[in-house]
Amino acid sequence: MAAKNAPPRWDRKMQQRLARGEAAALGELYDRFASLVHGLAHRVLGDERAADRITREVFAHVWEHPDAYDPKQGPLRSWVAGLTHRLAVQRLRATETAALARSGRGTTEDLERRVRRASVAARADYIVTSMPTPLRAALERAYFQRRDYRQTAVDLGITEDEARRRLRLGLQLLSTANDPGTSGLPPEDGRSR
Repeated sequence: MAAKNAPPRWDRKMQQRLARGEAAALGELYDRFASLVHGLAHRVLGDERAADRITREVFAHVWEHPDAYDPKQGPLRSWVAGLTHRLAVQRLRATETAALARSGRGTTEDLERRVRRASVAARADYIVTSMPTPLRAALERAYFQRRDYRQTAVDLGITEDEARRRLRLGLQLLSTANDPGTSGLPPEDGRSR
């Protein structure tokens, strides 16, 4: 039996393949994580072109610095998401600071509030896409279809108690989006708040 803190085999192998310079590994990594990277970047930046640039930067960084990922520190998915988040927030701060300087309207506090909102939204998206499918399915029915726990139980073919449990767990996970230290993503700029 593998040790509890051993990284997943795919993550270790992918890191090794990238370190050897296997172009096919980068393609495989891109296929697996491009939508995650682009979605997180778009959520933070609110701009398709900027999200495309961040996506390219993330995969270029991974290709150029494959040893920056340490499988012992957690899943490759979380590391890629954290890198994306960090780069997107840096870009948001830079563009918003420049816009603030040009227009003279707004304050640095306004900028920080916008960055905070974008970061929380990105963390929430990451949490939802990372949670187990049964929890996500229950939340989707409750939120998007406006179903209560009884209707969710019927829709999913589970007991009402199980529906309540899934909804509770899903909401507990989602509530951590406001706390940068608990979502799997790093704080937006590495500073403690």
